[in-house]
Amino acid sequence: MSSTSADVQAVIQLMHHLKVEPEELLAATRPHNMVTFEQFMPLVLDPRTGQPTARHQKSYCNRIVSSWGSRRLDEPTVREVRDLIEHFRSTAARRRDHTDGSGAALNAYNALNSVYLFAMQEGVLSSRQNPMVWVTKPRQAKSKRQALSSQLVQEISRVAATTGHDPRLDSLLIRLHLETAARPSGARRLLLKDLDPTRLLITLREKGLERLQPVSRTLMDALLDHARERGVCDGEFRLLRNSDGTPVTQKRYYGLWDRLRKYIKAVDEGNITMYWLRHTTLTWVERNFGPAVARAFAGHAESHLWYGVTTRYVKAGLQEIATALQALTGEPHPLALPGSFVVQSSEILPAAVHAAPVRSELSGDQDRL
Repeated sequence: MSSTSADVQAVIQLMHHLKVEPEELLAATRPHNMVTFEQFMPLVLDPRTGQPTARHQKSYCNRIVSSWGSRRLDEPTVREVRDLIEHFRSTAARRRDHTDGSGAALNAYNALNSVYLFAMQEGVLSSRQNPMVWVTKPRQAKSKRQALSSQLVQEISRVAATTGHDPRLDSLLIRLHLETAARPSGARRLLLKDLDPTRLLITLREKGLERLQPVSRTLMDALLDHARERGVCDGEFRLLRNSDGTPVTQKRYYGLWDRLRKYIKAVDEGNITMYWLRHTTLTWVERNFGPAVARAFAGHAESHLWYGVTTRYVKAGLQEIATALQALTGEPHPLALPGSFVVQSSEILPAAVHAAPVRSELSGDQDRL
């Protein structure tokens, strides 16, 4: 029997009254074969078709599977989602720079949100079946990091270059992060092919974005020397290597800063890490070249938080970044703006950069700017 127009209108009015969406009716008529988290997560993490944001929380996606692997996507309630996020908060590893689990809670929220958003995009769930709509996003803890004094940066560089079993590598890491303000993950992902010795550029891959970052001739030569000494000959190979030839991992960074804490009281008391060097350099760039150049130097995505939509029209380019680097290092850069070699600055960070060697003092061949 065919339905009349009046019947259809009556059904529509009833749906409005009951606040039922058409896709929910369609889902109810299908066989109930809802996928589980364990079945769905590989699709979310697939680099070809999945959620780019989810891949940044891969470890948390795996933990979600460990907790809810056999459960259907439409099964957890809002309360259960909140409880799982709190569980991640309470069981977060308490490192020296811990923030009472706020970072773990935020990562868990983002991972769950990516899963449910992708499920909606794929038609697996309707918008009404997404519990994340009713879950408040955890607040990000306020960062304790700040710019370091030039004297402290010089002391960090000196100790890194004169202690440990691989001071040449440690010196290179300190100089690389101090000069480029690269995130540790970006430095670790550097490949040999990412070095452009002609234009003095390196390619950094951070937070799913790829960008060109100017470097000094001193740093470029040190990176190329490191590649030759550590046997990196294929462009697709990781650049930064330990003395045994294995790629540098996060463990190397932890070991370096644990050692620096033993020698430098301020590093121990402040729980200083490589990210503090990033803050130090970017603070100097912002003070001397303005927020637009600092934002580009940092590789931040376009933001309207500082000056509204005006930031869309005042973005800094590669030339401005190279000009700031030139002033920071005291070395000419081929991409810098003409006639901008020196900047009058009251800051003393350049002195610290000059004191950051790219070879160990123990080698007897220390290079300085």
